[in-house]
Amino acid sequence: MRVDSDISTTLASAFKSACLAELEALKPGNVHIFADGHGMVVQDFIHSAEAAAAVIALPDLTVGERILAAVDATWNAVGCNTNLGIILLSAPLIQAITISTGQALTFQERLQYVLQNLTQEDAAKAYQAIVRASPAGLGQSEHYDVHVLPQVTLLAAMTEAGERDRIAWQYAHGFADVFTLGAARYRELLARWERPAWAASAVYLGFLARFPDTHIIRKYGAAIALQVQQEAQVHEQALMALDNPKTYQRELLNFDADLKLRGLNPGTSADLTVASLLAKSLENILLTL
Repeated sequence: MRVDSDISTTLASAFKSACLAELEALKPGNVHIFADGHGMVVQDFIHSAEAAAAVIALPDLTVGERILAAVDATWNAVGCNTNLGIILLSAPLIQAITISTGQALTFQERLQYVLQNLTQEDAAKAYQAIVRASPAGLGQSEHYDVHVLPQVTLLAAMTEAGERDRIAWQYAHGFADVFTLGAARYRELLARWERPAWAASAVYLGFLARFPDTHIIRKYGAAIALQVQQEAQVHEQALMALDNPKTYQRELLNFDADLKLRGLNPGTSADLTVASLLAKSLENILLTL
């Protein structure tokens, strides 16, 4: 399928909508409409979503080009890293809609095709974007250091990094977390609660409760990340038991304030939440093409 301007606009809108929907969700420790944090404000993320959306879904780009263009646009708009993880996850998802395979494939099958055909040039563009974004905890690596021109494909680089980064892990495992936990839970809770923001909150807590957040690990170590994971499990269990999630708002706001007081931002869980909302939207878009 060739991506014309109309489809490109639809994909850009889906990306922006996923970013903004995630901001409307109460995500303890992360920036959201209920509370800023970590020296960042909601408006930074709104500007970032708009800037990245303008380029990430342009026609005839590779995955690496989408990543670099979106990071550059974000940096030019807000002057800091607000959405690197979101972009790294979203670029292959968007690419999966744009490809021509000659076969009737599901969205996940199309994504797997994209991942398997990532190139060394994709890796070079992604490395350039990562260095420019300069995420917290970025340092030197023994294998496939982002400061060195890559000699492997982006999939190989992400596979190597997957043990220490949950976003990279998605590349190596067909975005399994995004589909089996994130998008599935969002779909289930939309039907149950009919409240998109609360469904997104539950997706976020689901990620935070199941995996030590790798953004926290990079900044503060595995022990602190495990502690936050265990705290999130208590809140997730309580929220999921409710017919009216809003009755748990005060407890989540207290958890949010406590995490921010400790300087703990589960950024990876937030990025996976955006990817989950986007994946659900793109699946629906694919059915219309």
